[in-house]
Amino acid sequence: MDSKQLAQRCRQLAENRKAEKVVVLDVRKLSSVTDFFVIATGLNEPHVRAIVEEVTEKLVEEAALRPRAQDGSWKQNWVALDYFDVIVHVMRPEARSLYALESLWNDAPRVRRPPRPRAPRTLPA
Repeated sequence: MDSKQLAQRCRQLAENRKAEKVVVLDVRKLSSVTDFFVIATGLNEPHVRAIVEEVTEKLVEEAALRPRAQDGSWKQNWVALDYFDVIVHVMRPEARSLYALESLWNDAPRVRRPPRPRAPRTLPA
């Protein structure tokens, strides 16, 4: 899985747990630290925990990927998961507003969500 696919998968996993305002920023041309930021909002402590656990557990199951580092905790306002080429930020609304990562990285293009596969149409009998 390349870094863009990993970022997209992290977005999907966060959305599986109803994360709000999930964005993926392509910072490859702006940063030597990572390729993509995934930024998601969790509304409260249990919500942040659910999002973080979904991302970490599913990536271990699906791709044997563990974060190189994790900073913060769900008891705080912000958890960062460092997958080297992708950094996932799960933030409570007040932290997201205060730190405004999208504004700090305003020059970074947003990665569009891949189209969802449509269910096949069935013809009436």
